[in-house]
Amino acid sequence: MEAFGRHLLVEMWDCNREILDDAEKITQIMCDAANDAGATVVKSIHHEFDPPGITAVAILSESHISIHTWPIEGYVAADIFTCGTVADPQIAVKRLLDGFGPKEHTSVEIKRGSPFIKETMLSKALSTTT
Repeated sequence: MEAFGRHLLVEMWDCNREILDDAEKITQIMCDAANDAGATVVKSIHHEFDPPGITAVAILSESHISIHTWPIEGYVAADIFTCGTVADPQIAVKRLLDGFGPKEHTSVEIKRGSPFIKETMLSKALSTTT
């Protein structure tokens, strides 16, 4: 087993600010990203903040996607976690980038539950306590 799941953290700057304060549009982009990736949306919810900002979450059969927006700054933080081998979170990232239109973005992928990470982290923890 390589890992239980793949977890992507996505940062998007200079996004389309009009979209970042539209809860329905954000939810649609998020659910489209899940569907494109081959994931199954079980439920989606969102909350609107004041000052402006939206948090939207899609609960997936394979785990979750969350979106957090800062419309004034044009910034979006996204979290995509998929378990198993069916859904591909990298495809979800492509849909998010198309939907939010950032001028700049970064992403990092973490293998969750990886035996290699477990061994590495445990050895580091043990070496710092002795």
